[in-house]
Amino acid sequence: MSKLRIALAQLNTTVGDIEGNQGRIAEAILRAKAWFADLVIVPELALTGYPPEDLLLKPQFIDANERALKRLLPLTQGIVAIVGYVQQQRDGSLYNAAAVLAGGRRLATYHKRCLPNYGVFDEKRYFTPGSEVLLLQVGKIPVGVTICEDLWELQPARDLAKAGAQLIVNLSASPYHAGKLALRQKLFSKRAKENGVCVAFCNLIGGQDELVFDGASLVVDASGSIVGQARQFAEDLLVVDLELASKSLPQRPALPALAKQGILKPVEEIYEALSLGLKDYVRKNGFSSVVLGLSGGVDSALTATIAVDALGSSRVKALVMPSRFSSRETQQDARKLAETLGIESWDVSIESLFVSYLKTLRRFFRSMPANTTEQNIQARIRGNLLMALSNKFGWLVLTTGNKSETATGYTTLYGDMAGGLALIKDVPKTLVYQLARYRNRRRNKPVIPQSILQRAPTAELALGQKDQDTLPPYEMLDRILQAYVEENRSLKQIIQGQRVPVEVAQGVVKMVDRSEYKRRQAPPGIKITPRAFGRDRRMPITNQYQEC
Repeated sequence: MSKLRIALAQLNTTVGDIEGNQGRIAEAILRAKAWFADLVIVPELALTGYPPEDLLLKPQFIDANERALKRLLPLTQGIVAIVGYVQQQRDGSLYNAAAVLAGGRRLATYHKRCLPNYGVFDEKRYFTPGSEVLLLQVGKIPVGVTICEDLWELQPARDLAKAGAQLIVNLSASPYHAGKLALRQKLFSKRAKENGVCVAFCNLIGGQDELVFDGASLVVDASGSIVGQARQFAEDLLVVDLELASKSLPQRPALPALAKQGILKPVEEIYEALSLGLKDYVRKNGFSSVVLGLSGGVDSALTATIAVDALGSSRVKALVMPSRFSSRETQQDARKLAETLGIESWDVSIESLFVSYLKTLRRFFRSMPANTTEQNIQARIRGNLLMALSNKFGWLVLTTGNKSETATGYTTLYGDMAGGLALIKDVPKTLVYQLARYRNRRRNKPVIPQSILQRAPTAELALGQKDQDTLPPYEMLDRILQAYVEENRSLKQIIQGQRVPVEVAQGVVKMVDRSEYKRRQAPPGIKITPRAFGRDRRMPITNQYQEC
């Protein structure tokens, strides 16, 4: 038995920043050499960033990533590096590839065999699937190479084990959703145990548009036991010694004992995902600050709190925009939250603008009763004010609508939907409360006023208005939405499984179906559930199919 020292470089890459990504990979290779590693692995498509989408249709983009790969070659004296990139064949075919670099040369290239084409993935749009296994000799150890989906399917690992692999490495860009870490741990332990091999899974971290990659790279021994795991939501270099049967490899200094990574609780994990997603969206897109409307409600309170945790209070701005329907209590809570968070905020009454709108529209609306039209005008005035500040100062507008509202269309186009990033777009209302309470417990002094958490939710766009005038209680609504949106249950299954009144279930399903046109015009939001609106769930706007 001898030790093979492997290093998993968990990197935060940026799509399109080929030079910057190359620098991160180069630094990782040098750090791995400093630890006397035999083998260093970086994530899937680390040179281009993931997912590069239609950048892959640009020949100059492919050429740039190939040139960057060549610039890494001189660093590979004394180490084997496996690097994710895009390879183009002479016939024009593109491959999601892993290059094996060692001794200043490219020794081999592996092409991803299993291309995912579900949920947020559409790799078959761009790539040709590979057909061959790749087995390397690192020292005297046979090492098999896979890329992401290859290890989620059965055959690639079986083929490599049959070919004699003792270690299977997996370059990955596995996006986060709640519960994904446990799913990976269970799956990779199973793959290792059923094939009698060690598994090294190297994952990406960071935010990319709607997606968050949580890292948590890990190494599993042949018994299925996890022997090392990198941090979640942070760059890391995980170095592990594996005991494998072979001739002796060169001696090197012993590794310090691996610090055991604490497993985040579900609500804590989601909070960290939202924070990282926002931080990277702002950083990678070059925004100096963010701005949002503070209403005194729980959604805007949570959004502001996450923004401060992710960016710092100096980079978060807020408007408090009362109307004739805004209560003194909600406005006091909004101002108190801004003060507690230490963010700059301004009071801007929308009353005079609202009166001006009503006066202008009076001749059209004469003799017609007030309805949601007048309510939506208020929301649109607020959206206009926020967008004006965005245009003038270059701030990113954060919208504050949650998944329950987005699903049912309880939102205003060009109003509370106006903005650049919908931070909690994939967070159901009941989870909003859980996250807010978790954040209040995280410090000795609660940040979000208790009155916000206790008050009945209201948009305050009409006298005495409450959300439950229009929607079922959120606890019931979110159960229906999870069944219909995330689990694709039929109306009949929802009524039976969730034990909800027929008319309530029918009403929710109708609201979801007829609000697709709104969701298509919404800003992107951070994905934290298995099936988010947008890339995950792609429904036609023009759609005559009805279950009720």
